[in-house]
Amino acid sequence: MTKKLLGRMIIATVAISLMLAGCSSSKTSEDKKKKADRPKDELVLAFGSEPETGFDPTTGWGRYGSPLFQSTLLKRDDQLNIVHDLATHYEVSEDGKVWTVTLREDVKFSDGEPLTAADVKFTFETAATNGSVVDLNILEKVEAVDSKTVTFTLKKAQSTFVNNLAATGIVPAHAYGDDYAEHPVGSGPFELVQWDKGQQLIVKANPEYYGTMPYFKQVTFVFLNEDSAFAAAQAGTVDLAYIPAAFSNKKVPGMELKAIKTVDNRGIVFPYVKSGESTEDGLPIGNDVTADPAIRHAINIAVDRQALIDGVLEGYGTPAYTSVDGLPWWNPETVMEDADMDGARKLLEEAGWKDTDGDGIVEKGALKAEFELYYLADDTIRQSLAISVADMMKPLGINIKIEGGSWDVISKKMYSEAVLMGWGSHDPHEMYNIYDSENAGIEYYNTGFYKNDTVDEYFDKALQAKSEKEAIEFWKKAQWDGTTGLSAKGDAPWAWLVNIDHLYLVKEGLDIGEQRIHVHGHGWPATDNIADWKWSK
Repeated sequence: MTKKLLGRMIIATVAISLMLAGCSSSKTSEDKKKKADRPKDELVLAFGSEPETGFDPTTGWGRYGSPLFQSTLLKRDDQLNIVHDLATHYEVSEDGKVWTVTLREDVKFSDGEPLTAADVKFTFETAATNGSVVDLNILEKVEAVDSKTVTFTLKKAQSTFVNNLAATGIVPAHAYGDDYAEHPVGSGPFELVQWDKGQQLIVKANPEYYGTMPYFKQVTFVFLNEDSAFAAAQAGTVDLAYIPAAFSNKKVPGMELKAIKTVDNRGIVFPYVKSGESTEDGLPIGNDVTADPAIRHAINIAVDRQALIDGVLEGYGTPAYTSVDGLPWWNPETVMEDADMDGARKLLEEAGWKDTDGDGIVEKGALKAEFELYYLADDTIRQSLAISVADMMKPLGINIKIEGGSWDVISKKMYSEAVLMGWGSHDPHEMYNIYDSENAGIEYYNTGFYKNDTVDEYFDKALQAKSEKEAIEFWKKAQWDGTTGLSAKGDAPWAWLVNIDHLYLVKEGLDIGEQRIHVHGHGWPATDNIADWKWSK
């Protein structure tokens, strides 16, 4: 069977399954034969998203899931500890500005050429000038001291720089060109066989890989929408399929449903300041209703997060209290009781919000408790969450007017109206990005113009720490230190709602290992440990 034929066969099978669902007995037999014909060391996976910009780590590939083709200096283990990968050792200078990394001696790229410090220097210099999602503004220079030693000099101490070493796959200077993203060469566990855009990606095990060789010698990723992925699972032509919660109650013979916990969160970011100011582009800043802490706190304690999980996510999710729930730098003291309508009502009354004209909406003076909540129009989960929260707030007398829109529309409204957004990363720097006052109004960071000097000071201490472990105390205090913080127990600039479980139909007997808590849904987070996947029976 040719590789192109395999992809076309799967797509054709899915199409036929969708059209002829009612007369599938003969088709099912055919599919079972095709499955039986596939070697045991080959795997077919159905993920919905395709990396449209290709497989270049210097422009962001591999930051959400395994980079497949490349390897990184450091990496996170299943418990999210930082461990060595290409590096055998690293140390940070006393002032936190110089990071020295020692490389393994036995690493080759998939074309047989050795990986050296010059490749590391080339990778980071290329990434720093690409203007992509790879943020290396903190990097002053990178130097190859010798063939196996690299030094990174930062403009100032930053403990989270370790995440750049763990997320940036190393590319070969000798094989890097304009078409690298489509023809990647690396030192990772797999190498590219072919990429048929819009259809499939086929990879095979890299014989030059220095780590434990993958169990599966060939892996095919087919790019199917949610309906087609589910149909492919039913037809037995894929070994794993990513599915939405709406399909979670449908049984598929021979496959089991795995729900992976995540920090793929959704929450409402409120304008934190009063209206009156505008951005340099003339966009309005602030909202007089959401600037009142009583409104933000009342919504936080009134919203029934479990009801959202049951009603919108079919039970597959967890309540969200911060952007980092369950991660090593999360402060569990941020958990609070919710669905407390009486408490929320009392809080509003004490703050002066009363329905004086009998229209069901509370007022404070001439100000009615109503505001717009924007969500991404083509995202049904965000829409359902927005509608549900608006309904939950009506008995309180808070009128939330929901508005669907594109990111272009939202980008013009997000500084003055509430927005339902999602974040979630294995990098604590994300928390700094969305809460620190220096990031107010910068792109989608801190759209509410939140500011708390104590929180900012904790962020500074976390970034100046010598290690991620040392920084954790300050990340936690930024959320809640017993007196103040960025969580709902403190200033409540957000009402975090849910963390969405990632759901997969997995062929019985396929062991996908211990899945570390998944991040926000860009990329293929399930593949973080794909080199360890195997058949258990």
